[in-house]
Amino acid sequence: MRRLLLPVPLLIAPLLLFTAGCGGLPSAEGKASDAARDVARKAGERLDGPRPRTAEEVGHSASGIDGVEVLRVTGTSTHEGDGIGLVVRTSGTAYGQRRDREPVTVLRCFSVRVSPASEWGEDPPAVDCPDGPPLTFAPPPEPPPLPYEELRAKLPRVPEGGRVDEAGIRRTLAALDLDRAIRTEVKADNGRVGILMSLKSNGHDPQDCLVAHVRPGVTEVWVPSRVQRMPGEGGCSIGNALEPLAPPH
Repeated sequence: MRRLLLPVPLLIAPLLLFTAGCGGLPSAEGKASDAARDVARKAGERLDGPRPRTAEEVGHSASGIDGVEVLRVTGTSTHEGDGIGLVVRTSGTAYGQRRDREPVTVLRCFSVRVSPASEWGEDPPAVDCPDGPPLTFAPPPEPPPLPYEELRAKLPRVPEGGRVDEAGIRRTLAALDLDRAIRTEVKADNGRVGILMSLKSNGHDPQDCLVAHVRPGVTEVWVPSRVQRMPGEGGCSIGNALEPLAPPH
């Protein structure tokens, strides 16, 4: 049987048509740009969250993400208007078709929106890079420490059968010279005095607080568990000072 031999051009033509139909393979620069976009997308996911934050807070958080430079910040708060807008610069590296060549690295800028209305995992659009160096941001101020040890040392120890002096406890607390950010509440009930010291809650994270009570034979100061300090759990309340909550399971 004789074999039918096709001319070489006829053998190559279908392969060329197949390649053209599938489109050209992405270039090294294109793949590197996609890698840079992926860094910006992941940065947007890390910055997402329900807690309201200022532009300074978001900028500081973004600038601390590995591989991210913050070049512009717009807006005042994540929960006001359109939220916080960032222009970030990232880099991406990729190889071309031949691995024996040097990889291609590109720098690209993207727009990242931090707002409750932002879509999780959305690809940030590419934008022109603003002129100038990356922005720097001061870290947020540390909250004042709550005076756990000092309160524990200064509160009176009332003997069994004695009487708790509410006015004396209030004078003791006034003499502590607390930071103005620390809110203090005192309440007497059924021969006991409860004390609550707390910092303002943001409504999302565990609140910083300590509680104490003084009654005949017992003086206690403690920090409620993290679960009890979550919004709505009642750990940071004067009621918890007077009638301590059961420990979480």
